[in-house]
Amino acid sequence: MLGYVTVGTNDLEKSAKFYDAIAKEMGVGRMMESDEFIAWGEHGGSAGIAAMKPHDGNAPSIGNGVMLALEAKDQEQVKRLYDIALANGGSDEGPVGPRGEGFYAGYFRDPDGNKLNAFCMG
Repeated sequence: MLGYVTVGTNDLEKSAKFYDAIAKEMGVGRMMESDEFIAWGEHGGSAGIAAMKPHDGNAPSIGNGVMLALEAKDQEQVKRLYDIALANGGSDEGPVGPRGEGFYAGYFRDPDGNKLNAFCMG
Protein backbone atom coordinates (compact mmCIF):
# COMPACT_ATOMS: atom_id res chain seq x y z
CA MET A 1 0.00 0.00 0.00
CA LEU A 2 2.73 2.50 0.91
CA GLY A 3 4.57 3.91 -2.11
CA TYR A 4 6.93 6.43 -0.52
CA VAL A 5 7.35 8.80 2.39
CA THR A 6 8.72 12.34 2.32
CA VAL A 7 10.46 14.27 5.07
CA GLY A 8 11.05 18.00 5.00
CA THR A 9 14.53 19.41 5.13
CA ASN A 10 16.15 22.78 5.70
CA ASP A 11 19.40 21.54 4.13
CA LEU A 12 19.11 19.13 1.20
CA GLU A 13 22.88 18.58 1.11
CA LYS A 14 22.98 17.53 4.78
CA SER A 15 19.95 15.27 4.31
CA ALA A 16 21.57 13.74 1.23
CA LYS A 17 24.64 12.72 3.23
CA PHE A 18 22.47 11.15 5.95
CA TYR A 19 20.07 9.28 3.63
CA ASP A 20 22.78 8.27 1.11
CA ALA A 21 24.52 6.40 3.94
CA ILE A 22 21.29 4.81 5.22
CA ALA A 23 20.23 3.80 1.67
CA LYS A 24 23.63 2.26 0.93
CA GLU A 25 23.34 -0.02 3.95
CA MET A 26 19.81 -0.96 2.83
CA GLY A 27 21.13 -1.89 -0.65
CA VAL A 28 19.50 0.94 -2.61
CA GLY A 29 20.50 4.35 -3.90
CA ARG A 30 19.00 7.51 -5.27
CA MET A 31 16.18 6.86 -7.71
CA MET A 32 15.09 10.45 -8.46
CA GLU A 33 16.41 13.91 -7.71
CA SER A 34 16.10 17.58 -8.54
CA ASP A 35 17.10 20.88 -6.95
CA GLU A 36 14.16 20.53 -4.55
CA PHE A 37 14.25 16.84 -3.53
CA ILE A 38 16.10 13.52 -3.55
CA ALA A 39 14.34 10.15 -3.41
CA TRP A 40 15.98 6.88 -2.36
CA GLY A 41 14.74 3.40 -3.13
CA GLU A 42 14.24 1.12 -6.06
CA HIS A 43 11.62 1.49 -8.79
CA GLY A 44 9.19 -1.38 -8.31
CA GLY A 45 10.70 -2.19 -4.91
CA SER A 46 9.40 -1.48 -1.44
CA ALA A 47 8.45 2.02 -0.31
CA GLY A 48 11.06 4.74 -0.79
CA ILE A 49 12.04 7.83 1.19
CA ALA A 50 12.37 11.35 -0.18
CA ALA A 51 13.84 14.43 1.51
CA MET A 52 12.52 17.67 0.13
CA LYS A 53 12.26 21.38 0.60
CA PRO A 54 8.59 22.20 1.31
CA HIS A 55 6.70 23.33 -1.81
CA ASP A 56 5.04 26.20 0.06
CA GLY A 57 8.40 27.81 0.78
CA ASN A 58 7.91 27.68 4.54
CA ALA A 59 10.38 25.99 6.86
CA PRO A 60 9.88 22.23 7.26
CA SER A 61 8.69 20.91 10.58
CA ILE A 62 8.66 17.46 12.15
CA GLY A 63 5.46 15.66 13.05
CA ASN A 64 4.85 14.72 16.67
CA GLY A 65 4.12 11.00 16.63
CA VAL A 66 5.36 10.53 13.05
CA MET A 67 8.15 8.01 12.52
CA LEU A 68 9.69 6.19 9.55
CA ALA A 69 10.49 2.54 10.30
CA LEU A 70 13.25 0.87 8.27
CA GLU A 71 12.99 -2.94 8.17
CA ALA A 72 16.43 -4.47 8.66
CA LYS A 73 17.53 -7.99 7.72
CA ASP A 74 18.72 -8.86 11.23
CA GLN A 75 19.86 -7.41 14.56
CA GLU A 76 23.35 -6.70 13.21
CA GLN A 77 21.92 -4.52 10.44
CA VAL A 78 19.74 -2.71 12.98
CA LYS A 79 22.92 -1.82 14.86
CA ARG A 80 24.76 -0.79 11.67
CA LEU A 81 21.88 1.47 10.56
CA TYR A 82 21.70 3.09 14.00
CA ASP A 83 25.48 3.68 14.00
CA ILE A 84 25.41 5.01 10.41
CA ALA A 85 22.63 7.43 11.35
CA LEU A 86 24.57 8.83 14.30
CA ALA A 87 27.81 9.04 12.26
CA ASN A 88 26.04 11.07 9.55
CA GLY A 89 24.45 13.86 11.55
CA GLY A 90 21.63 11.94 13.21
CA SER A 91 20.89 11.93 16.92
CA ASP A 92 19.97 9.18 19.37
CA GLU A 93 16.31 8.68 20.20
CA GLY A 94 16.64 5.28 21.90
CA PRO A 95 19.53 2.80 21.81
CA VAL A 96 19.50 -0.49 19.93
CA GLY A 97 17.95 -3.39 21.82
CA PRO A 98 14.89 -5.57 22.34
CA ARG A 99 11.58 -3.72 22.61
CA GLY A 100 9.23 -6.50 23.61
CA GLU A 101 8.85 -10.05 22.50
CA GLY A 102 10.17 -10.57 18.97
CA PHE A 103 10.87 -6.88 18.24
CA TYR A 104 14.41 -5.44 18.10
CA ALA A 105 15.02 -1.77 17.24
CA GLY A 106 17.14 1.35 17.49
CA TYR A 107 15.65 4.85 17.28
CA PHE A 108 17.24 8.01 15.86
CA ARG A 109 16.49 11.37 14.26
CA ASP A 110 17.81 12.69 10.98
CA PRO A 111 19.66 16.05 10.86
CA ASP A 112 16.33 17.92 10.58
CA GLY A 113 14.78 16.12 13.56
CA ASN A 114 12.59 13.62 11.71
CA LYS A 115 12.24 10.42 13.76
CA LEU A 116 13.22 7.04 12.32
CA ASN A 117 13.93 3.59 13.59
CA ALA A 118 15.62 0.49 12.25
CA PHE A 119 13.94 -2.74 13.35
CA CYS A 120 13.69 -6.45 12.79
CA MET A 121 11.24 -9.06 13.99
CA GLY A 122 12.15 -12.37 15.54
